[in-house]
Amino acid sequence: MAKIASSKIQSLPQAVSELVHDGDVVALEGFTHLIPFAAGHEIIRQGRRDLTLVRMTPDLVYDRMIGAGCARKLVFSWGGNPGVGSLHRMRDALASGWPVPLEIEEHSHAGMANRYVAGASGLPFAVLRGYAGTELPEHTDTISTVTCPFTGEELAAVAALNPDVTVVHAQRADRAGNVQLWGILGVQKEAVLAARRAIVTVEEIVDELTPVPGAVVLPAWVLDAVAVAPRGAAPSYAHGYYDRDNAAYRAWDTVSRDREKFSAWLEKLQEDAS
Repeated sequence: MAKIASSKIQSLPQAVSELVHDGDVVALEGFTHLIPFAAGHEIIRQGRRDLTLVRMTPDLVYDRMIGAGCARKLVFSWGGNPGVGSLHRMRDALASGWPVPLEIEEHSHAGMANRYVAGASGLPFAVLRGYAGTELPEHTDTISTVTCPFTGEELAAVAALNPDVTVVHAQRADRAGNVQLWGILGVQKEAVLAARRAIVTVEEIVDELTPVPGAVVLPAWVLDAVAVAPRGAAPSYAHGYYDRDNAAYRAWDTVSRDREKFSAWLEKLQEDAS
């Protein structure tokens, strides 16, 4: 007898429509691997606006969302086209406000990771040794200091990060809505657990999640929607499914430098969905 699929398994357009709202704080996480491009493109297609985009390493997916006018603010720790150069849509928004002005909030990698951990742990802030010798605390309201009650040492403190919605990509889910991901992982687990709502796109639905070395399983009860999106991480890669499309990353540099070329890309993205 076939197993009944969980009601959490939805189409990607339905998941975005129901769970991503204008004005939300939205995190699309994945470190070089399993980057949720399909979900980012669907957010663009649905015309979401005034989003605070959160990501440790904003790359092409956020460059596209910023260029499409989805974002009013970016919270991040590093931004660029990996191995290629700058994010030109991000730079244009910062320098000239095209298509809309962009506010930024910058952290270190360690600070961002600890913010997610604090949010996932139900704590108001995280403590770390970091930011010393930088000017970030002078410009970022979510960075402060705290004195250790045991040693008297002054340490950096960062406010917990609790996105309204986190979106990640994974290799597979079972029919109950449990998700399995493996390979190079970033802060996907922490970002999901810190969020008020969570969407996961997957390469496929399977009957059983067989063990994989180093795999992380996100149980269905911490997720709001699971959407099948084959090649949903392309042009990044999904370990065991497909490789990184390095040519696409190089090609994006040319597209993103020019407003007209980007606008043509954006129009094609909309057409491809119809």
